[in-house]
Amino acid sequence: MLPLPPGSRIGILGGGQLGRMLALAAAPLGFRCHIFGPDDQPPAGQVTDRITIADYLDEAALNAFAASVDVVTLEFENVPATCLEFLAQRVPVRPGARALATAQDRLLEKDFANSVGAATAPYAAVDNLRDLQGAMAKIGSRAVLKTRRLGYDGKGQIMLDRGADLDQAWQTLGGTPSILEGYIPFDGEISVIAARATNGTIGAYPPIANHHRNHILDRSEVPADLNSVQADRAVAIAADLATALDYVGVLAVEMFVVGDDLLVNEIAPRVHNSGHWSIEGAVTSQFEQHIRAICGLPLGAMALRGRIEMQNLIGDDVEQVPSLLAEPGAHLHLYGKTEVRPGRKMGHVTRILPEGVLPKPTAP
Repeated sequence: MLPLPPGSRIGILGGGQLGRMLALAAAPLGFRCHIFGPDDQPPAGQVTDRITIADYLDEAALNAFAASVDVVTLEFENVPATCLEFLAQRVPVRPGARALATAQDRLLEKDFANSVGAATAPYAAVDNLRDLQGAMAKIGSRAVLKTRRLGYDGKGQIMLDRGADLDQAWQTLGGTPSILEGYIPFDGEISVIAARATNGTIGAYPPIANHHRNHILDRSEVPADLNSVQADRAVAIAADLATALDYVGVLAVEMFVVGDDLLVNEIAPRVHNSGHWSIEGAVTSQFEQHIRAICGLPLGAMALRGRIEMQNLIGDDVEQVPSLLAEPGAHLHLYGKTEVRPGRKMGHVTRILPEGVLPKPTAP
């Protein structure tokens, strides 16, 4: 593919904060963006020149959208894969429908990871109560029941211990196709954010240490406290997954650290919350890197500018804005959301830490 020239338009499926930051990264490279999604007044629409508010399966709207853009990407993985398949017949779509469909289904995701040699927690498909009973007997006394689709930030999952009421758990998740995963007493959670270009070139940031609060990412630190063997293995796993998917763009792979082992937990076919620090903390941000990749441009350098921490502003945390603006060296990003709700990501702040300064401890 020839690189897209400046002035080309990028279509983005989804209009949240990731789309917003993608559009902001596209502008300095000379690209315009067109947001497509069902939500009224999307945050990304505040910084783009075109918006289409329509259902992801509205074929007339998708036809017009495809005709207006030179490449399509996504900032949100809960877009129907059939939407990408429809668009791919009219305009390049990166990443493609296969990557999206794999990441949307936890069972397919685990099967795929294992197929390329990446280890995961033990798991079993659960389509009914009898399956759940059998899976608990097989996997052990502590496990997590998750819906196969649409879960995020701790939603759509239930922890199960020995003696749990399996019928109630099954009903709580709505009796929908699910997966039972063995509980992993991990030492830490990391992510690797990799980028793959149209010519197959792959780059990755060093592994990122992630800390959660109420199942929502609270803070990320980079580089993670791993030995060199672990760090190299984590990057290799992400590269193997991206290559096997014939992926183009930025891909995030979340993993558990268990002793010297790494277990793949989730794959995100998009730019990722744990990489927001890269705007100030790396030579090329994950957002610019994604734009470069999908437009057929060379990948940028991914070296760090120091030790970095990123803190999410969740719900009422946004009230800290005045103090954050007064803090030397704090880089504040707000997402243009007008309604504050518990658990809602309103923005983030990034700090590049001098040597010898420890990150703030995670709240219990």
